[in-house]
Amino acid sequence: MRMRRKKHLPERLGAVDDILFISEHEDRNFNTAIQAKEYFDLEKWFGNRNPVYLEIGCGKGAFAAEFARRNPEVNLLAVEKDANVIVAACELCKAENIPNLKFIKCSAEYIEKYIEPQSIAGIFLNFSCPFPKNKYASHRLTSARFLEIYKRILAPGARIAQKTDNMHFFEFSIEQLSKAGFVIENVSLDLHNSDFEGNIVTEYESRFIAEDLPIYRLEAHL
Repeated sequence: MRMRRKKHLPERLGAVDDILFISEHEDRNFNTAIQAKEYFDLEKWFGNRNPVYLEIGCGKGAFAAEFARRNPEVNLLAVEKDANVIVAACELCKAENIPNLKFIKCSAEYIEKYIEPQSIAGIFLNFSCPFPKNKYASHRLTSARFLEIYKRILAPGARIAQKTDNMHFFEFSIEQLSKAGFVIENVSLDLHNSDFEGNIVTEYESRFIAEDLPIYRLEAHL
C-alpha cells in the first residue's frame, strides 16, 4: 500500500533543505542518468574531511541518527527514495542537532551520479526490501547491478554491512556478494543471541525482536 502524502510536505522538506539534497529530475533510464555526473562536494557540505559512510534505505532515520551520534569522528550520508519517510529522518536530525548526518532523496540506482568513485568508507544496508518474487530479484540492494555500483564508490578496504530478517534474502545476498568477488565475514544467523557488540537497533528490527525472530547479519569487503 502506498503511503499517504504527508500534510505540508513541501514546507517540511523546505525547512530541512540545508541537510537534504533532493534529486528532482531523475532520468528514468539509469544508465544515461548517471553519465551526467553531479558529484557532491562532501568536504564542503559536512565542513570537514572525515570519512563518509553511506546508509541506503534509511527509513525514518533511527539508525542513521544513532550511528552519527556514536561516531562523531565520521560523517554519514543517508539515502531514502520516499519523501514522506525521509522528511521524518531529517526532522529528527534537525531536532537533535546532529552535525555529521546529511540526507539524499533518490533511488539507489542514482547514487554514483552524486558520489565520487572510491570515496565511501562503508555502506549500511539495514532491512532492505527483500522483493521476494524472483522476477523482482534485480531490485534487491544486493543484486549484481547494485554491487557493481558499490564497488565503484567504496574506498579501498571499505565494508558493506547488511542486516535482514529474511533468510532467503540473506542467502541470496551471500551468493551475489560471493559471485561479485566480495569476501564475506562476521556472519551471524541470530544477531541478538550472538557476541556481536555495538549493534544499533533500527525501527524494523525492534519489531522483530519483540516477535523473537532471528536477525541475520554479515560484513563484506573486496
